[in-house]
Amino acid sequence: MRQYIDCREFPSEMKCTVAIAADTEDELINAAVQHAVAVHGEKDTPGFRAEIKKVIHSGTAPA
Repeated sequence: MRQYIDCREFPSEMKCTVAIAADTEDELINAAVQHAVAVHGEKDTPGFRAEIKKVIHSGTAPA
């Protein structure tokens, strides 16, 4: 089943509106971490990946 993470759920000064979707959890976490590191200045750590995993939703992001 399709899964997604939506940056709009996390208020920030940059008001990011990116939603990332994938068919597998690993692919989604990898893409979300790449986005968070490149755009939001996060660090790719096991703890951060665990936090990302907690905010995964099933289905597709709302418009």
